[in-house]
Amino acid sequence: MYAISLGDEGAELCPLEPWQAEEFLAHMDRGREFIGRHNGLPDVVTDVESSRAFLQAYADKTASDTGRIHGIRWDGTLVGAVILRTMDVAQRTAEAGCWLEPAAVGRGLVTRAARVLIDWAVEQRGIHRVEWWVSPDNTPSIAVARRLGMTRDGVLRASHLYRGERHDEEIWSVLAPEWRAARQTA
Repeated sequence: MYAISLGDEGAELCPLEPWQAEEFLAHMDRGREFIGRHNGLPDVVTDVESSRAFLQAYADKTASDTGRIHGIRWDGTLVGAVILRTMDVAQRTAEAGCWLEPAAVGRGLVTRAARVLIDWAVEQRGIHRVEWWVSPDNTPSIAVARRLGMTRDGVLRASHLYRGERHDEEIWSVLAPEWRAARQTA
């Protein structure tokens, strides 16, 4: 398996596959409460079988070129992930997302990992628009969107039902020309 350095000693971006279900579940268990504040994944990945099913769904998306998942490792331990939750190559659009367990927060791992994934989507798959959907209460994720050079497009009011309550969702995006221009000035 390959690993892409994230520039920090011991920080890497690696694909996640169904055979890693037990490790993925252990990661989710370590961060379940923290991740679950804004992300429904801890409600989906609750045992090895559901962990394997989640990773298999992304393996299927990879095979059909409709999404991706890559784990963020720090000193060899899986501590988070970045995803292309959706990817429509014909429309040239994608939605990126992320999560981290608490021990990995504040190290810039998500920003660096998301840059790698978005750069791949834009340059290798020809994606023109990458979106970032986020709860207005998730200030760390909004900060990542800003660091990625994204623009806040708007708010979908009460659009997301999460744990029995309606929540707003902000949509941020970056377009391929903006992405390339920012890379040239960095």
